[in-house]
Amino acid sequence: MNPMRASTATEGRQLGSAVGQLLRDWRAARGMSQLDLAMQAGFSARHVSFIETGRTQPSRQALVVLAETLDVPLRERNRLLEAGGYAHIYRQTPLAANEMGHIRGVLQFILDRHKPYAAVVLDRDSNCLMGNGPSDHMIAALVDSSLVSEHANLLRMVFHPLGARRFIVNWEEVAHHLLARAERELGSAKDDDAAGTLLRELRKYIGESAAPAGARHRPAMPLSAGDVLLPIHIRVDRLELRMFSTIMTLGTPNDVTLQELRIETFFPADDASERAWKNVAVD
Repeated sequence: MNPMRASTATEGRQLGSAVGQLLRDWRAARGMSQLDLAMQAGFSARHVSFIETGRTQPSRQALVVLAETLDVPLRERNRLLEAGGYAHIYRQTPLAANEMGHIRGVLQFILDRHKPYAAVVLDRDSNCLMGNGPSDHMIAALVDSSLVSEHANLLRMVFHPLGARRFIVNWEEVAHHLLARAERELGSAKDDDAAGTLLRELRKYIGESAAPAGARHRPAMPLSAGDVLLPIHIRVDRLELRMFSTIMTLGTPNDVTLQELRIETFFPADDASERAWKNVAVD
């Protein structure tokens, strides 16, 4: 046998195995059978099976179509393409880049219009990229100054022993909700050391046993209705606030950074909290 041909065949099987495993993981995460995926993507079930088992090396277009059918996040679509031996096709532009000026303007408009209530713009790792005045006041009232800095991490400011957890009455509910979301969104981030470090830090703060069962190593899923509404009960000395937070995302961006942005907004949940809010977040 020609050694070069044998080497090429081996390389193809290795690529097929890697991309096939990723495809299986995402198909399982979406609860789809091979037949369901094949029918929706316009392929035969046999072809999907061959891709998953490494018997067929998929084309770039086939991977794009399959990823679109499975609603795979853009970052993970790039990873799927890379596993198949292809270059990334979705760019990742820093929010601070000049070409993102218009986007920053839109985000600032949203933050300003949300006053007098708190609102922040978060990246994939929950670092605060932007915020309005009331969010600064809220953080100052709940979080020790040692944790506050430019682009501070919101999850760290909540979970840290000197963070907001000290004043959250329904802490177990909030912690379980936030950690479950972090596990889903960051647990499969093999290309992001910061994400893995942050998850380990959060687990340490609440204990490994408190981590949501089955959440680790699961492919990231889109936010569901249950993920975007979180009640938070805060008590600081004689100040009592009942709030809820919501999360907004951008429509259908073709940039990894934009798809991963989160706009988290906070609202008082009742009239008493509306009045109490004015003592915390006057801007």
